[in-house]
Amino acid sequence: MHITFCGADREVTGSCHLLEVGNKKILIDCGMFQGSNFNEGKNFDPFPFNPQELDVVLVTHAHLDHVGRLPKLVKEGFNGRIYMLKATVELTELIWHDAYEIMSYSHRKFQEPLLYDTTDIASALSLCKGVNYHEPLDLGEGISAVWKDAGHIFGSAFIEIEIKTKIETKKVVFSGDIGNINEPIVRDTELISPNVDLMVCESTYGDRLHEPIDVRRSLILQLFNDAYKKGGTLMIPAFSLERTQELLYDLNYLSEIDKTLPPMPIFLDSPLAIDATKVYERYPEYYDAEAATLHNLGEDFLKFHQLKMTRTKEQSMEINKIRGPKVVIAGAGMMNGGRILHHAYRYLSDANSTLLIIGYQAQGTLGRRLYEGAKQVKVFNEDVFVNCTIKAVGALSAHGDQQKLLNWIGGSQLPKEIYFVHGEPHAATELAHKVRDKFNLKTFIPEMGETIEV
Repeated sequence: MHITFCGADREVTGSCHLLEVGNKKILIDCGMFQGSNFNEGKNFDPFPFNPQELDVVLVTHAHLDHVGRLPKLVKEGFNGRIYMLKATVELTELIWHDAYEIMSYSHRKFQEPLLYDTTDIASALSLCKGVNYHEPLDLGEGISAVWKDAGHIFGSAFIEIEIKTKIETKKVVFSGDIGNINEPIVRDTELISPNVDLMVCESTYGDRLHEPIDVRRSLILQLFNDAYKKGGTLMIPAFSLERTQELLYDLNYLSEIDKTLPPMPIFLDSPLAIDATKVYERYPEYYDAEAATLHNLGEDFLKFHQLKMTRTKEQSMEINKIRGPKVVIAGAGMMNGGRILHHAYRYLSDANSTLLIIGYQAQGTLGRRLYEGAKQVKVFNEDVFVNCTIKAVGALSAHGDQQKLLNWIGGSQLPKEIYFVHGEPHAATELAHKVRDKFNLKTFIPEMGETIEV
């Protein structure tokens, strides 16, 4: 049995791992690389395997850096099943079409190439099959897979794969992305099963700690009050899956229950996020206890009187006419595409405005440059001076920090060895050393293209 690391190795985007058991070839995730451009050039490189030879693809969750190259995989000859949780199928379809719209815009305006088209999306969707949490999937030849809740985004999972032969049983776990603690709406991360031989684990925030989760609403309230007093625009680049919905959940509480949110309009300027909220409504069985209680009481915890949804381009442009303090929540979360760029172009130079970063910003993205303090950036190939206030809140991240990952790894019987992926070199290295020293485990940080034997 072998694992080849084909993406998100010593970096955060492009998650892709190939598991080979005998003649069976199983791909876990096939995500898009993201950097300075929404659709990074590496996405056009040939796959380090033959797509036609793959038997099956298993998907952990619907974020673009985990599903974004699946239509390309199908375009290049893959014709097997793509398994993922049922809600993830719906969210993935939305993600693919949204990505295509962004790529099409860049193609028309800047002549950037298209990675795939709507025909490829339709073909990929026809291969998708929804599964349920905890129901083992028989992949043949003694191989089975089960999805367990990762607590990261709606319908996210880590996947446990068991391989039984006449001689032995092996178990391998692919973490996908592991969620923060006490996140709204989604359930807490489940524990790993015992007797795991090898884990492939994310390390996005392996070198840092988030603010205490119990202060998240007070942090939000403080930031909104500050923005209201300044009278400018509060821009929030947010991933349309989970980050946006969890933020709306907290804002709903502050507006409708606590009644402390300052009286300014809040615009959800993301067609993808608007459509994604409808998927949430169709799968209440994924809710945590608090969200389930609200749902059973008939409460719509993703809507409140201050919230205005702007689906069309025309509605989005109307936001600019609103004077006084206002909030704009828009994608893309790393500011490497989408409607947030239009607001950034208009308001980054405004000293009364604020940019609030609530998610991970990959190397090379506009969001990362702003997070690191850039005073001048390019938006739509034009220079923009940064005069607005830049804030970042880790407690709003969908990724668990170092302590959460340590608690998760050590929360049940320890795996025999762990390979850390989906993290920049410093983050992966620091987490690997912490795990090695704390649990006396073998830890590794693989290179892109490296193959190991299990």
